[in-house]
Amino acid sequence: MALAEDAQVPARYHVETLGCPKNAVDSDKVVASLQADGLVPATSAADADLVVVNTCAFIEAAREESIDVALELAGSRKPGAKLVLTGCMAERYGDELAAALPEADAVVGFGGEGALADVVMKRKPTGVRDLLELPRPAPAAPWAYVKIAEGCDRACAFCAIPSFRGKQRSRPPDAIEAEVRALVEMGVSEIVLVAQDLAWFGRDAGEPGALTPLLRRLDQLAPNGLRRVRLLYLYPSEVRDPLVSTMLELEAVVPYFDLSLQHASAPLLRRMRRWGSGERFLRMLDGIRAAAPGAAFRSSFIVGFPGETETDHHALLEFLGAAELDWAGFFPYSREEGTAAAAMDGIVPDDLMHERLRECVDVQDPITWAAREAIVGTEVEVLVDQVGEDGARPVGRTYREAPEIDGVVQLEEVGAEPGTLVRARVREALGTDLRASALG
Repeated sequence: MALAEDAQVPARYHVETLGCPKNAVDSDKVVASLQADGLVPATSAADADLVVVNTCAFIEAAREESIDVALELAGSRKPGAKLVLTGCMAERYGDELAAALPEADAVVGFGGEGALADVVMKRKPTGVRDLLELPRPAPAAPWAYVKIAEGCDRACAFCAIPSFRGKQRSRPPDAIEAEVRALVEMGVSEIVLVAQDLAWFGRDAGEPGALTPLLRRLDQLAPNGLRRVRLLYLYPSEVRDPLVSTMLELEAVVPYFDLSLQHASAPLLRRMRRWGSGERFLRMLDGIRAAAPGAAFRSSFIVGFPGETETDHHALLEFLGAAELDWAGFFPYSREEGTAAAAMDGIVPDDLMHERLRECVDVQDPITWAAREAIVGTEVEVLVDQVGEDGARPVGRTYREAPEIDGVVQLEEVGAEPGTLVRARVREALGTDLRASALG
């Protein structure tokens, strides 16, 4: 067993996670590896013998946040504690990051994340160290992200992920099912499938379209306690039958479509090296809504990509007004070294980029609020995520809300435990959140 300064006390760890849900899955696997090597969780970063920062490198703002958090934790750690940086920044920048942050005792890329305890234990751990296949610790919530693939085969002009995450590597369906089964046995009611390119799952293994049979396999776990399967990050060209019809057919799979659209102007999308157009996207939305009027939609958009004209921007605004997405996020373009866009001309000035971003928000916010108001008075099924403390209301979600991303439902007159499904009537919309009263 790993030991701290007191020879009778196991070494304690703290893992700080930054970035997207895919990083959250990696952190869960890191925790599993640390626990397997004899470490125990600390009550706080200041009490830990090993502090791990799982960094994000997607855009400049994320990298700045990663560095700020690392410096803050370095300054607050106890004497003798080790600080390790891992995740996307560690993989992408490696030695450069180590030189820039001498406060860190080690910078560990993806290949070493399963052996982080070596920093404290002074010996090489043994056993399974493939991060995708490491076991999960007991979840703290009634939902869990499950990563079904790593890497990405696409070459979007703005994205550096393939340069440090590599080509897509899909997990075997048996391994995914086993992980989901284990999580359900530990009390998880909702599984959120994630990957850089979710619908591309299986293509690298010679099995294009493998996501559809995977969903059918997971749906069979409903008798075991699996109540929901949610899909995040669908590339729009792959959102078609049989995937769509399967999502709408299976009881456990929720009609929540997280679409990676990025823009609506066809010329700009081609410049981004992306598929689609506003017209194609609207036809896709209309087709899904015709089959499932209650389907929920989310997407994200890049504003200010090099070469974006006023015509392109207005095409995006018009699309937002016509699409009536339930949820949308807008991000200013961030130049990433090594990407095709980094060398493109037509740079959009920062002030204009942020003006356009505000205009997008001004169009989308009333649409999101109206969608929430439209649910008032209806009956919904809420998965309880947290039980209220000190007079606070229990909080949960319907199928329309992804965890940690969208709004929530505040529940009244209910004493249900986390993981319970509760029938409720929506009484009020509070911006993006809802207030509902339990029925029965």
